[in-house]
Amino acid sequence: MAKNTTEYVCSECGATSSRWLGKCPSCGKFNTMVEEIIKPAAVAKDVRKAVYPNRAKPLKDITFERYDRTSSGISEFDNVLGGGIVAGSLVLIGGDPGIGKSTLLTQIAANLSAKSKTLYFSAEESCSQVKLRAQRLNLKSEELFIINETCIDGLETELDGVQFCIIDSIQAVYTEDLSSSAGSVGQVRECASKLMRIAKSRGITFFIVGHVTKEGALAGPKVLEHIMDTVLYFEGENQENFRILRAVKNRFGNVQEVGVFEMTDCGIKPVTDYTGVFLSESRGEEPGSAVTPAQTGARCMNVEIQTLISKTSFGLPRRMPIGIDYNKLVLLIAVLEKRCGLNLSSSDVYLNAMGGIKLGEPACDLAVCAALASAFYGKPIDKYVAVFGEVGLTGEVRAVSYCEKRVAECVKMGFKKVLLPAKNMKSVTKFTDKISVVPVLYVNTMIKNLFKD
Repeated sequence: MAKNTTEYVCSECGATSSRWLGKCPSCGKFNTMVEEIIKPAAVAKDVRKAVYPNRAKPLKDITFERYDRTSSGISEFDNVLGGGIVAGSLVLIGGDPGIGKSTLLTQIAANLSAKSKTLYFSAEESCSQVKLRAQRLNLKSEELFIINETCIDGLETELDGVQFCIIDSIQAVYTEDLSSSAGSVGQVRECASKLMRIAKSRGITFFIVGHVTKEGALAGPKVLEHIMDTVLYFEGENQENFRILRAVKNRFGNVQEVGVFEMTDCGIKPVTDYTGVFLSESRGEEPGSAVTPAQTGARCMNVEIQTLISKTSFGLPRRMPIGIDYNKLVLLIAVLEKRCGLNLSSSDVYLNAMGGIKLGEPACDLAVCAALASAFYGKPIDKYVAVFGEVGLTGEVRAVSYCEKRVAECVKMGFKKVLLPAKNMKSVTKFTDKISVVPVLYVNTMIKNLFKD
């Protein structure tokens, strides 16, 4: 029986080589040669037997399959997944070292083991280390199965009756089908493919820990994210207690969902009150900040945007946004200069979205402009004023989605005034007796309203 052999394929141009090369001889790129498995050619079959019957069906004849969801025991984690864990899915969780990935999954594994057989496949820590963490977190994990192994080939024999399995981590396991070391591009891809086959054939849910590079992207080939059902990023600063779990891919839910957690001595706990996370206590006292109701997935939360403008010390002014796209900030600065007369060409502009959240929706444009105008004029915006709307290149404030939900969130949080696009006024007339609603047609109108004197 012929055995599998390997060859090296360039991930950029597809050139092949019998041995590894640091530089691809075809395209000239470095470190792109990836190890591939070559399977022996199958024995030729009768052509008549190779013809497959017609298996295509019209969409109306396909039965709808409902996915039963299981709670992880952590409400914020369930919200990010779209309502719970789907059986037979693959969930990839990436994050910086020490951010709390293993701690979060240990808590989830302990909660799931109370009702279902759960296996913790630890390739980085010994069984005693995992047990020590569970005791430190005061988890009831007597029924949790733990195995310390790095070779993934024998995993399938351990999965009898298992419904949930945690792999910690995908970069630390290997398969004997490849001769390369664990963590290489080929090993990560082949191990992930084996896990996908097991998950889909046996209905087992896998939670896979993934390392990230210094740029913040998941380490390994991009195919690792492609074959996953859900890809989550666990973000935050090690010096801070709050963490944000963000979905960048989800086949069973919304990719805009964000979960907020707090790191405590007893583990990671979900945060349901976001007031102290995304809003500062001193807002409204100093110029340069504005509050916007941001829509993240199925929920709305008020986020404070802070800006700082200082005279540049170099010939080229700096633009440093955190939480807002760089090109979006440059575009809004150009609109303020051209349409509103704010001279920012000789000033450095710094911007930060509170709590480490990333705002990618266009509805936060008007709040960024308000914060920049506040910093430019040196006048603070009242702490009970919220702003939202999309800004066009002509200075026009365009309508946004979920307007009614945003205003309702402002009313709930006790805000007294909200500035919004004039084209959204019809949908919020029922809130006029609870909050002052100001329609805005152009950016300079918003600036005049906030800084009349």
